[in-house]
Amino acid sequence: MKRIRCVFPISAVLLWQAAALAQTGFPFQDESLRYSVNWPSGLSLGETTFTAHRGAGGWDLEMGIEAGVPGFAVADKFHSSATSELCSTAFERDTSQGSRNAREKTTFDQAAGMAHRATELPAGGGQSDFQIGSCARDALAFLYYSRRELGQGRVPPARQAYFGSAYSVHMEYTGAQSISIGESRPEVTDRLVISVTGPKSAISFEVFFARDAARTPLLVKVPFSVGILSMELVR
Repeated sequence: MKRIRCVFPISAVLLWQAAALAQTGFPFQDESLRYSVNWPSGLSLGETTFTAHRGAGGWDLEMGIEAGVPGFAVADKFHSSATSELCSTAFERDTSQGSRNAREKTTFDQAAGMAHRATELPAGGGQSDFQIGSCARDALAFLYYSRRELGQGRVPPARQAYFGSAYSVHMEYTGAQSISIGESRPEVTDRLVISVTGPKSAISFEVFFARDAARTPLLVKVPFSVGILSMELVR
């Protein structure tokens, strides 16, 4: 009997590891997602990409946007470096929207509870230091942290995320909702309403997460004065 008691836990661990290896997407392995950005009429405005790469020191997360309408192009890139617990170490923004270009970097000293923000473009943008809370997260790291929490059955509590300035983020789970992406069959998703409040702006939008282990975002709906813009996962 002693031998059986010894073997069973080992077998259970091996089975759990095999199940984990079978999972796809963040946080189980590197991930690359592509989304179509659509006008309210359904016309595509461009695309957004997300990539997550796990290294020895943590995660490298990237987001890119290539979209626009005639006479106004958007080409934005965002890069986040974070620990294995998705606490930010650096966040870079490089944006081009029409004739306006901006580039800045925020570095996080989690041990000291401080962050340093430096603006490279426009010239003379300046630098600043500010206090941060425990395990501060930039906006991109916060998105991936939220997916990990949802995958464990928890809705992330309201807290700040950094996108240059500090923004208050609140996520509300509203229940299950069936949606279709492209020509795919309807599938049940978890719908969350996310409210973001910053120093000079506030917005709420919907995100529909797949019920897979990675809690992959399938659809995002953002309200604007011209209507609701959507971002749909391209499979």
